[in-house]
Amino acid sequence: MRLLSNFTAKAILLSLAFISSNAFAQLTLNPSVSSVNFLSTKNTNITETHSFKQFDGVIDEQGKLTLNIDLASVETMIPIRNERMQKMLFNVADFAKATFSADLDKSLLALESGESTLATVSGDLTISGQTQAYSFDVVITGLEDGKVAAATVKPTVIKASEFGLDKGIEALREVAGLKAISETVPLTFYVVFE
Repeated sequence: MRLLSNFTAKAILLSLAFISSNAFAQLTLNPSVSSVNFLSTKNTNITETHSFKQFDGVIDEQGKLTLNIDLASVETMIPIRNERMQKMLFNVADFAKATFSADLDKSLLALESGESTLATVSGDLTISGQTQAYSFDVVITGLEDGKVAAATVKPTVIKASEFGLDKGIEALREVAGLKAISETVPLTFYVVFE
């Protein structure tokens, strides 16, 4: 009876350890401490930093990441340029959001507070109804209370033509009277999930 009791106790402990290491709570992006930024280059050597003000995201219990960016929230620090990008580039009336989705290795979500690791997160990026495979090289850091932060360690270059945005870029170039606008856009981010 005692042997059975010891065996049962060990089995329960092992089961609890397995469950705790494989069961993850859903994490939600905190936009107040997160940022999504991109660069644009015009006339060959004039590069400017822009951002998106509104975005949301979730990592579900299975490690599925979904990040949504409200394209109408583009912020270039010039109101007329914001409006032109919303209408002429992103066509927010028809395609309000850009979305990135990926399946994360659960070990990336089980970091101790202060523990960091480098990872490549690969998934599907959808802009203007077009979906392409993209990867982001990130450093992921465990924070207090089960929070997780991720930051790009280098920009990921988005190719406008892969999403049919090259025509919008040409329209922006013409209306602004510029010689050129680059069709490759470096993207960086810092996000906190809690």
